[in-house]
Amino acid sequence: MTAFITHCCAKPSLALLRVARWLVLCLAIGGLCANGKIGAAQANGIDVRKAALTASDEGYILEAEFDIQLTPLLDDVLHKGVPLYFTLEFEVMRPRWYWTNEKIVAIQQQQRLSFNTLTRQYRVGVGALYQNFPSLADALAFMNRVRRREDIEAGALRKESTYAAALRMRLDTTQLPKPFQLNTGRDWTIGSDWFRWTVTP
Repeated sequence: MTAFITHCCAKPSLALLRVARWLVLCLAIGGLCANGKIGAAQANGIDVRKAALTASDEGYILEAEFDIQLTPLLDDVLHKGVPLYFTLEFEVMRPRWYWTNEKIVAIQQQQRLSFNTLTRQYRVGVGALYQNFPSLADALAFMNRVRRREDIEAGALRKESTYAAALRMRLDTTQLPKPFQLNTGRDWTIGSDWFRWTVTP
């Protein structure tokens, strides 16, 4: 009688290894999605949707639209009574091929977002002016829209010349209480990239 011996593979095939790695990767991504980590990383922060500087009878008007999303940590801190300060930065440069660019306009504006735990209302303040809102969505919608007159000296922007404008908004972590400043990280430092466009008066 002849005996048949079947040899077992000591090592898994390359195809099986690839399938196993793919399954492990899918499980890992599924776990992150279930915990909200991936969604939070994509949804939180500040984006500039559009911006423009136009001349009018009132002078130069800056209009911009943002999309502000708080991280879960910032949302929690806000609802515990800690105000959040956001800084809007705007600048206009005159490009010069023979030297460094000339800065014509450099403006910063700070907005204060706070929550009153007694009245359950949100407040957005700019300087001495402020406005109350019944929900966080309403307060952020107000902050998302910027329209302000810029004090630009007459003749600073010459007609038929081309200028480079830039705009961004960021959370000012230096305005947080000292204990929070020592522990700031990715969940605290939200801000947009510079949004750049060309201005021709």
